[in-house]
Amino acid sequence: MERYYDEKEVRTPEERKRDLSMQLVRMISNGYEKSTRLREIFREFNVTPSDFSSIDDLHKLPVISREKVVLYESEDPPYGGFAAPDVMPERVFISPGPVYEPHLKEYSLWARGYCASGFSARDIVLNTFSYHMVAAGLTFHEGLRAAGATVVPSGTSNTEQQVRLIKDLRITAFTGTPSFLMAIIKKAEESGYDFKRDFMIRRACFVAEPLQPTLREIFENEYGIDTYQMYGATEVGDIAYECREKKDWHVVEDAIVEIVDPATGGCVQPGELGEVVVTRLNDVFYLLRFGTGDLSSMLNLRCSCGRTSQKLCGIAGRVGDAVKVRGMFITKGQLARVQETFAGVRLQAVITRRSYKDVLRIEVEASMGGEKLKDDITDEFKKVCTVSVDEIDFVPAGTITENAPRIIDRREWE
Repeated sequence: MERYYDEKEVRTPEERKRDLSMQLVRMISNGYEKSTRLREIFREFNVTPSDFSSIDDLHKLPVISREKVVLYESEDPPYGGFAAPDVMPERVFISPGPVYEPHLKEYSLWARGYCASGFSARDIVLNTFSYHMVAAGLTFHEGLRAAGATVVPSGTSNTEQQVRLIKDLRITAFTGTPSFLMAIIKKAEESGYDFKRDFMIRRACFVAEPLQPTLREIFENEYGIDTYQMYGATEVGDIAYECREKKDWHVVEDAIVEIVDPATGGCVQPGELGEVVVTRLNDVFYLLRFGTGDLSSMLNLRCSCGRTSQKLCGIAGRVGDAVKVRGMFITKGQLARVQETFAGVRLQAVITRRSYKDVLRIEVEASMGGEKLKDDITDEFKKVCTVSVDEIDFVPAGTITENAPRIIDRREWE
């Protein structure tokens, strides 16, 4: 029997809106007192806390992109003025940009998604997300623990070690990216195992990378693994998750999620495509209307699982130029930063898919080549973008023109 995480998931829409509005008003009041950036934004848009009595009033504020957060934090480190000057968060994470993120206090972050996926105290879960500096490993760990599961913090160790852990510890569930689970399965098969017969993984919850329908079919029909998806952003935590019905994604209970016209910042009609904009209700980081850059639509449909929340209709693409590779975003601005490190060099990133995995190739136009330049570009790219380069190719002069796109996404999602 699927367990609800708490009663919030089955509230009436009216109860939900009333509660979210009360929390928003309280957050704005506290944020206006503690956050220099929030006060600056309020002055710029000629509003005061008294102008906000409902979530319907959020349109009076601008949508703040990730690029804006990076800019604000570079001007006023470490948190861009969105936190109180004397804030002492439990932990601090970092994501490419860099963006410094004080850990939000809600212990239940991601827990509802794991509960909706059927994770419970009966499970021993392999958590393959990184525990180093980025938010993923530890926050997913806490969500799994809140769902009652035992967690094996395997992180990003190699597939051979992951196979050994799955076998020795009798792992029953997996969380990570779908491409990494497939890589683990292939490694197990190369080692002579029959994955479905010899191992006990029967459930997987994926984040940070889209689950292709064809890959879901392989996991479920060939390997007997019940698959689920969650969706979120490091700046605001979890945003939505699948339930047992696997039809669209339930919006989380501790955030206000809007679908807006990227050009105007105004909300679109239900079912229309727009940017996913999130306000995470908390008392640490007063970031209102964070624009994820992802495109989706939202519907008010009661789900047969019993949950009453609004539902996101998947992710249809990106608003800006950011592209997600193996769960991490890269942007043309980051690529420009890498390029600036090397005189007389032009770079272009090309992303493809091979054997269910993202492949990142950097094409380099340079007056002089050599293995040392390859190594230096690889190291600098990893430092700036926190994503590893798979291949580097030197291309003839004139191949990468001044106006050529810096990132080319050639992946095909079946």
